[in-house]
Amino acid sequence: MDTFFIWLESSTLSLWVRGESGWVMAFPIIIVFHALGMGFLVGVAVTINGRILGLAPKIPLTLLKNFIPVAVLAFVVNAISGILLLIGYPTKALTNPVFYIKLLCIALALWNLNWFNKAVLTNTAYDQGELPIRLKQLAVASTLLWACAIVAGRLLAYTYTKIMTF
Repeated sequence: MDTFFIWLESSTLSLWVRGESGWVMAFPIIIVFHALGMGFLVGVAVTINGRILGLAPKIPLTLLKNFIPVAVLAFVVNAISGILLLIGYPTKALTNPVFYIKLLCIALALWNLNWFNKAVLTNTAYDQGELPIRLKQLAVASTLLWACAIVAGRLLAYTYTKIMTF
């Protein structure tokens, strides 16, 4: 595995991300895009979760389906920026168990958002009245998963044991 890490860390793209190729703004700009993508993605998810949990009950749940394209675009921005960050410091991330916790939380939260999109946001029966407790439990779980993903992402800066292989 060290051979792979050394190869990736010495690649032109990795050097560019870390600012070792002459332009030092790549990493800060990537971080900004990652934060913005996260804000929009989590914002959409938490908005849907909040509505399911009883906030703004007069807003039809089906109306919130209009925000899904924003979440998809934000996810694409996060995926691209996250891959670039990973390429910049592959050893730091891939040898850290917290990184895998972050990925698991994101995967589960995205699965939940996708399920809400297909099963809840398309069903006008959920637009009014009391929602089933199961939906509320999933909304709480989704909010907690996003919070855990954010915390795990922040902890990556402090919990690594090895930043680079070479």
